[in-house]
Parts: sequence; structure tokens; C-alpha cells
Amino acid sequence: MDDFARLQTSIQSALVDTTRSAAALAAEDLPFHRTVDSSLSSSLDTQNARLLSLASRLLGSATANADNVRPTLRDIEDVESNWTRVVDVVDSLLERADTALDEFTGAVKRLSPREQVGFVASQVQKDGILMDDKTPVGNKPSKPSRISAALRSQDIQKPQLTFDDKPSNYETSAFKPLLESKPHASVALETAPVATDEDSQQQYVNHITIHSRLGLDHVSMPRKNGKSSSMSADTHFGHRYPHPYQLEIEQYNYPATVYTHAEPTLYHPFESTTATFVDTEEALDEMLQELKKAKEIAIDLEHHDQRSYIGIVCLMQISTRDRDWIVDTLVPWRRKLQALNEVFADPTIVKVMHGAHMDMIWLQRDLGLYVVGLFDTHHASRALGYPGGSYAFLLQKFTGVQAQKQYQTADWRIRPLPQELLDYARSDTHYLMYIYDNMRNELIEKSDFSVPDHEKDKVHDVCQRSKEYALQRYEYPVYDAEKGRGGGGWYKLVARTSANLSKQEFAVFRGLHKWRDDIAREQDDSVNYVMPNHMIFTLARAMPKTRAELLSVAQPATQTVRLRAEELVAAIAEAKKDGENGPEMLEYLAKIDPAHFKKVVEKAATQTAAGFEGVAKFVNHDRAPPITSNLGTMLSIPLRSGTSMFWGGNSQQTRPVSSIPDVQLSVPMPPLNSEVFSETAASEAAQMDTPAAPSPEQPPPEESQDDTFILKQLGRNKKRKLDDSTSAPAVSDGLATQTDEVSIDPATDRAIQKAERKRLKKEAKAKQDVSAPVENEEAFDYTAAPSILNPPRKTNLELKAERKASKVKDPYKKSMDAPKGQARAQKERAGKSMTFKK
Repeated sequence: MDDFARLQTSIQSALVDTTRSAAALAAEDLPFHRTVDSSLSSSLDTQNARLLSLASRLLGSATANADNVRPTLRDIEDVESNWTRVVDVVDSLLERADTALDEFTGAVKRLSPREQVGFVASQVQKDGILMDDKTPVGNKPSKPSRISAALRSQDIQKPQLTFDDKPSNYETSAFKPLLESKPHASVALETAPVATDEDSQQQYVNHITIHSRLGLDHVSMPRKNGKSSSMSADTHFGHRYPHPYQLEIEQYNYPATVYTHAEPTLYHPFESTTATFVDTEEALDEMLQELKKAKEIAIDLEHHDQRSYIGIVCLMQISTRDRDWIVDTLVPWRRKLQALNEVFADPTIVKVMHGAHMDMIWLQRDLGLYVVGLFDTHHASRALGYPGGSYAFLLQKFTGVQAQKQYQTADWRIRPLPQELLDYARSDTHYLMYIYDNMRNELIEKSDFSVPDHEKDKVHDVCQRSKEYALQRYEYPVYDAEKGRGGGGWYKLVARTSANLSKQEFAVFRGLHKWRDDIAREQDDSVNYVMPNHMIFTLARAMPKTRAELLSVAQPATQTVRLRAEELVAAIAEAKKDGENGPEMLEYLAKIDPAHFKKVVEKAATQTAAGFEGVAKFVNHDRAPPITSNLGTMLSIPLRSGTSMFWGGNSQQTRPVSSIPDVQLSVPMPPLNSEVFSETAASEAAQMDTPAAPSPEQPPPEESQDDTFILKQLGRNKKRKLDDSTSAPAVSDGLATQTDEVSIDPATDRAIQKAERKRLKKEAKAKQDVSAPVENEEAFDYTAAPSILNPPRKTNLELKAERKASKVKDPYKKSMDAPKGQARAQKERAGKSMTFKK
């Protein structure tokens, strides 16, 4: 006890000194001292890194045997983003300390070792999970309050680190099946790869078929020259391993029960049944013995693909007509689940699944399981013409149960699983057998088995499509940086978008895509967790040069982008430099896939040629010969030019450069000489000459020629028609002749002629009323005239007289002096107030 007191005193004094030192440092102006003394700045950075490392190690030790997630502290941003988790770790330590003190003082009784492990003597129901005497209580689902954490958590410790056989993300050879034995085999397990061409594959299938009929175990591949030889596993180049159950699946005949109409077997009530959680080898053996007795089973998987590069199967649900099992596939000995091939490959048992396209791949990749006798209800829904093909639709249609789809995107790696997730997982297979019975009967009713060649056999159609799913083969994801092919390549990402990137942008795009794949393999995370697809396009267009610019553009920035910002900026700069002399995007894609991009390039080339031809005709006034669009010639022209083809180059270029002959890329100015100015002067002089007005005795002619543009023409009476006897002369087009004048012939419109006659008559009449002008009229004296700008000021008497003369007398003015009567009172009425009404 004395030793504990001394230890407590020393720890407390050290904590007090540390707290005081931290408070004193926080009170100082450290940023100012950093700028003054560079050595102090480097010393502070070193101490910061040391303290962060110590804190990270302490957190790792504190969370080694706890449920808390270890926060990673690398820089100040990690401290800010993970501060809540640090607080959780400290809280858990304090709670554990309180518990230990309570146990030490005797306030709480310590449990026995057997009670701590949680073994029970018989099967008991714990939170909806049926457990036997070999199932630890610690694996039961946790409280429902953890469901929110399961839906959003992505920082759980990666379970693949604890596997006996850890997955590798750098495999480039062919995927070798994980099978160690082959139950229910028609031929022995082939351990050598075969050629990838279709002829060799078909030859292999025929070869193993003959050997299976002869009863031979060893299978050899005949070469094309007639000599046979066995292939070794190290000759994987250009070859891949065959599907272990390819022959069994292709030659499989479904049981007669699939073609038999029978009354659907109703499922057991969900509330009154439980599921058995399988996470031990003993529980696996017990489940396997039960499954061997069934004729139909339902299977489903729960997968996680965010914090794993290739993905990971987290849970497997299996149901019969009477029982449900939930298999934990994250146990370290998960490869021993291959024992389920005794049931999955059994041809006498029908395996019912929904949407098993990816489930077949995941079973091969992680567990080495293969399915013979698959019946996919998704294909059945399509064959029956249902408006929906999802499992939620089928569940609602046949059982009336509403699926809780918000749990579909939960993090299935969390352990122990919350009760909500367990119920959701069990519901995926608990009702599936009853749905299968109803859909099978409907397929039989809508099929016509009398027609040969299975033309109207819907059951056969569903079975054949299900076989195609079961025959799928998993291969390692190999990244093709040059052509971008493959499931994780950049080609599909560019081909599906309408983005037209420049040389440097295209180079940065490919560099970022390759960088993302490398980092995802290194961290064992998915590529979308490292960086989403849209962010690659954003960074390729922005091409940031600093970390600040990168974080401002990449919004919202992922954790990997923030931690590797400097590395990412360097990768962008390197790719940008390589793209200066790189290929054009469309040209590069056309070389990769000419069949798809040939039409795109031809269309772009045709439009470019048409644009050149239009410019040539406009500049040369239709005197340029037509340009023929040749794909080979147009591909030599860059699709994106640094100068304008219409206006020419910049001010520094004296002459625009063109790769097509006889085409001027700049608009020429009209010639400026004396003839142009002389013609202009003559035209202006002609417009100044006005014809003399006719005398009153002689009326104006009926057909008067006038070049005046009268706007009244737009509003003339449309019902009037031209006189048939009047011939309308051709009107010259001013726009065609490139002149500024637009003339209208008055003879073509009677309204203009009538207006002109009225005008002339009015002028003649006005001249008759005016007296004869005086020949010797005295000139106007401007010096004696009064000033307009500074007129003489009037006196006060003159202004008063003007105001008195302009004032109007009101005869009723005196009558308005009488007192006014009382105003009429308004009556109150319902509605809005009249206070502010104007």
C-alpha cells in the first residue's frame, strides 16, 4: 500500500508539472518567436513530432484490448479531426480505472473466469440470437444504441490484418482457386492453368469430358501440334486457371422439384424464431450436418468494399425451411469455410439466391466456395415481367414485409453486430424460400413444356441464366496505366464522360488515376475512399501548385488527400510536365479503341474542314476551291489550336500560320486609295443635289421616283394590290452590294405615291399664300439685338405687374371660409384594419 501511495504521489507531481509547462507555453507568442529564431522553429517542430509519436503510442496501448478505435496522430490536423476519439479513449480508461478501484475496494464483486468468458451450459436466447453451449456470450450482438455507429463508422480496425491468409493487392498472375479438395466432382481438381483463347478452353472442356467418361483422374492439355503435355503452375503467362466446377455446372440437371407445381411452404414467424451465430469451428460442423439434410437452402452475403482494396465478405446468411444461420466470415480461420462446398456443390440441393452476380465472385475470392445448382430469383422476376427486380420488391409483394434498406450500407465489419443489423441480415434469407416457391409455381404456369427447344420454358430460361452466374471466374485486378483497360482502369471513366481535356489536363488525369490506385493498394483501401472520381477531373482541370490550392479545390477532401497533399501536388507537377509534349485526348483514345472513337474523330474532322471551307469562302468571296475532308489529313491537325483560325495569331505574329493551303486565316482590310475617296465624294455630292419643286400650275407626275425611305410602308394596308398594268422594276439589294443605302422603288407602293403627292400640294399651297419677297431687304443688325444669354433684368414693379396680371380670381373663395361639418363616421366591419390604408 505504501508503494502505491509513493507511485501515486510521483505520478501526480509529474502531471502537475507537465500541465503547468503546457499552460506556460500556450501563453507565449510562439508564432512570433518562430519567425524571429529559425532554430527555435525547428526545435519546436521536432518536439511536436516527438510528443505526437508518444501520444499515438499511448493511445495504441490504451486501445490494444478495448473496443475503441485507435486514433492516428501524425500532424495537428489529425489531432483536430480525431479529438473526439481521443476523448473517448480517455473516458474509457477512466471508466476502467473506476471499475478496477471498485473491484479492489470490494464495492463490485469480481466475476469468475468462466463467467467472464460467458459460456452457458445449454442453449439460451440472448438478445434474439440462439446460442449453444459452445458459443461465447461476448459474440452476441450489442445494444441497439450502437446502430448509429455501425451506419457511419469507417475507422474500425481492419479485420483482414488478423487473417491467417492475408490478401495481397499486388498479384499480377492468374488467380488460383483456393480449393484444397473438390467434393461432388465429376473430374478431379485441375491444378494447372490453361490457355485463355476460346479454342483452347473449348478443347480443355472436351478433353476433361472424355477423361471423366474413362474414369481417369489426371487431366493433360493437348497442344495444337497434337502432342499432349501437362501444364505446370508456373506457366501462368497467357494462361489462367479453369473454373473448378465448370463441367459440373454446365452438365447439371436441376431436380424434378424445380419443375413441379407445389403448395408454397409458409415461413415461420420472424418474431418467434432465432438465428444461430456461427463463429467457431464446432458451430460450423453442426451447421454443416443440418444443411446436408435439406433439399433447398437460401444463401446471401454482406460485403464491405470501402476499407479494403479488393473487398471483403463480412457475413453469410444461410436458411432452410426451419432454421436460420448467420456465419461470421471475418474469423481468422475463414479459409476453413471451404467445408461448405459439401453442400454448395451438392447437385441434389437447390441453392436459392437473389442477384448472385457478385456473390459468386466474392465466394471464390475470399472463401473458395462454388455453387452448383443455383436458382436466382432476380432472373425469375425478369422472366415473369415484374415491374421491379429487387429483393425489397419481392419481399413486399409476397410477404408484405417492408425491408429496412437504411441498413444496406452499414459497416458490416463491426463486432459485435447490433441487433438491428442481425435482424436485417436474417430477413434476407428467412423469407427467400417462400418467395422461391411462389415464383417457381408462377414460372411453371406461364411455361409451355410441349414446345421443343425450350422456346417457351421459362423455368429452363431462369436455370440457364443462373448457370451463367455460377460459371463466373474471379481474376486479380491488374492496373493498365497505358491503355486504362480493366475494371479499375481510367478508360471507362473518360469514355463515359463528355469532357475534352487538353494535353496537360489529360496527362494529369492519368497520373492522378495511377497515383490513386497505387495508394489504395498500399493502404488496402478502395480507390473511392482514397479519392472519388469527380475529384480527379477537378484536380486535372485546376492543376494546383501548392498544398493550400489543392485543399481549396479538392472539396470535400478525404483523409488520404489531406495527409498526402504534398505528395499529390508533386505528382500533379510531374504529370503536367510530361503532358507538355503528350498526345491529344481524342487521338489517344482513338488509338486505344478505334471502333468506338472513329466516328467521333471523323465528325470532329468534318466539322473542322467545314469551318475552314467557310472561312475561305468568306475571305475570298467564294473564289476558294472546296476543301475535301480526309480523315488521315485532318488527324494531323491538332484538335485544339493555340491561335484563332479566323482572326489569325496574336499581335506578335506578322503572318498567321496555316496547315491547309489556299486558306487565309485573317480577314483582309479593303484597299485605301484615292479612287475609294473619290467615289465616296461623288456619291455624297449626288445625294446633296435635290430636284426643284414643280410649279403649282403643273401637278406632279403620277409615277414619281423618290429614294426616300418612308416608315409608313411598314404599316400600309395589306389588302391593297399592285396594279397589274404597273411593272415593278427590280430592287437592288444594298446588303448584297455592301453599301450603306437601302432604296425602295415608290412605284411598287401606292401609299408612298399618295403621300408624296399630298406633300407636294401642301408646299405649293404654302408658296401661293406667301407674298412676294422684297429684293432690297435691310440686313439684320446683330450688334443692336438684345442678348439671349444675358437678357436685361426686369424691375420689381414690372415683375409685380406680371404676377398680378397672371393671377386668376376665385369667386367662390370667400364661401370656403365657413366652418366644416362633422365627418361621416365609418362603420366597423370584419377584415383587415383600415389604419394604414391610403
